[in-house]
Amino acid sequence: MNSIILLSVLFFCGLTLAQNNAAETEVVSETQSCFPDMCKLLQELGAIKENLKAVETRLKESENQILELKSKGRRATKIAFSAGTGGNVAIGPFNTDTTVIFKNVITNVGNAYNQDTGIFAAPVPGIYYFTFFYHAGGSNRVSLILMKNNQRVVAAYDHQTNHDGADNGGNAVFLQLQQGDQVYVRLGANTHVWGHNEVTTFSGVLMNTL
Repeated sequence: MNSIILLSVLFFCGLTLAQNNAAETEVVSETQSCFPDMCKLLQELGAIKENLKAVETRLKESENQILELKSKGRRATKIAFSAGTGGNVAIGPFNTDTTVIFKNVITNVGNAYNQDTGIFAAPVPGIYYFTFFYHAGGSNRVSLILMKNNQRVVAAYDHQTNHDGADNGGNAVFLQLQQGDQVYVRLGANTHVWGHNEVTTFSGVLMNTL
């Protein structure tokens, strides 16, 4: 009887020991199988870190470019000009409509006005203010038109008279322009103005960008 009990105890202990050994072996196997996954994860995290560094570098470069463009934009928004016709003789009359060339530049901030053509070209989109004034003899008609591209915008006229020795006039307007739009003053056919810097002038200024 005692022998049977002893054998039973030994069998139970052996079974328990075997189970414990199997469990430890399984844990070791699982731990070993996890190590390759951990290495792979660390490699992926390293790659992500490098990508983040590259993205941060690109973002910094983009930020610097944006700041540079803003700086250039602020400089480009300072646009203003005034110019007189120059000379001391009558301009016109001509057989056809003619662009008046204001040769004597008084101010040309931004260099948007061309003194060789008489044309102002908008460097940036915005709201601009333009004025033109003239002096003329009363013995001839006056017709000055402010043009936007090929479109008539505002004008100033005066009729021929026998008793009026001289005439003065002008006009002004706010214009919404896109980049590259051209603004100039056109003298109507068979009309004239007096060419003098102090009395026949063309001016413009950028009020606000859009």
